[in-house]
Amino acid sequence: MAPFEEINIPQKPPMVMIDRVVSVAGQETVTSFIVRAGNVFCEDGYLREPGLIENMAQTAAAGAGRKPGVESGKPPLGFIGGIKNLHIYHLPHIGTELTTKVYVEHEVFDATVINAKIFSAETLIAECELKIFLIKT
Repeated sequence: MAPFEEINIPQKPPMVMIDRVVSVAGQETVTSFIVRAGNVFCEDGYLREPGLIENMAQTAAAGAGRKPGVESGKPPLGFIGGIKNLHIYHLPHIGTELTTKVYVEHEVFDATVINAKIFSAETLIAECELKIFLIKT
């Protein structure tokens, strides 16, 4: 699938943690993000744990905004309701390009359970299961 040029997520700078939606196919969404100096989640030259988790959640939001029936690609507002089996193997340096892959496992009412993985090149640097609750407006 061809890359998307724009991202539609509820977050605004400085909280935006994805640069581009690479693909959305079925239940999987892939995004890319370059860790930059000045990022609110960077400390001592590394993107810290909360930034990695937020990157996973925003990838899920970007995918939700591409689902059929979602008005003009705008994802619903939501929040992380749970994190399970979080493993962070490496913290990425400033300048690292991350590829995040999120797969929707289950959707029940307003809750979505996803498996997320973040890669630097081909190296897995973080993974977890997130439970995300959507807010109906």
